[in-house]
Amino acid sequence: MTPVVSSSNADAARPPSGGRGLDSPVSVGSIAGVGGAAFGVGALAVVGAPPIALGVILAAPAFLVGYLAARRRRDRAASIPPPVDDDAATLASLDQLIEQIRGRVPDAVQARVERVAGTVRQTIPRLDQLGVNSVQAHAVVRTATSYLPEAVTAYLRLPRDYADRRPVSRGKTSLTILCDQLDLLGSKMDDLFDAACQSDADALIAHGRFLAEKFSTGALALDPQRR
Repeated sequence: MTPVVSSSNADAARPPSGGRGLDSPVSVGSIAGVGGAAFGVGALAVVGAPPIALGVILAAPAFLVGYLAARRRRDRAASIPPPVDDDAATLASLDQLIEQIRGRVPDAVQARVERVAGTVRQTIPRLDQLGVNSVQAHAVVRTATSYLPEAVTAYLRLPRDYADRRPVSRGKTSLTILCDQLDLLGSKMDDLFDAACQSDADALIAHGRFLAEKFSTGALALDPQRR
């Protein structure tokens, strides 16, 4: 018969929380201490000395060594930083930029920034299609972390009236120049997104050709009258 373990018995068998399982420094030190005490008892039994006294003396250093070793392992494991998700950090920087400029730039700028950011969001998960270390993949990440925020930040440093009304280059205002830069980034990101999707699009086209050949001849041919 299979023994039935009640929830109370299972809870009793489960190691208590708070880092006091068998791998905790206290547990390891205790095990080492018990081993040292047992050794001391055995040794004194041979020589005829009182076992308890020397067992305690030998147990204390063994406990300390075991405790320190386990503590060192635990501290070393805790000091290892968790892996960094670069893609998540890039997308978070985009979200932060959009929130920072909201209400501080004209609607034309806000819309362009969000358009570029949206294309980058779609492209980031597909960077492996461009080659993770390729120039194209680098351009996508740099657009999110450098090119886009630097352009908007330079505009925000200018007084609004000066930026929006004063011609500064070939009759263009700073606002117009910023919009031109954002349009250029948007166009470039569209090209990179298309490139990131091209391999899957090519695969779909090739599959379509395969199906056309498969079902247009022989027993699998489709009856045009039934289409």
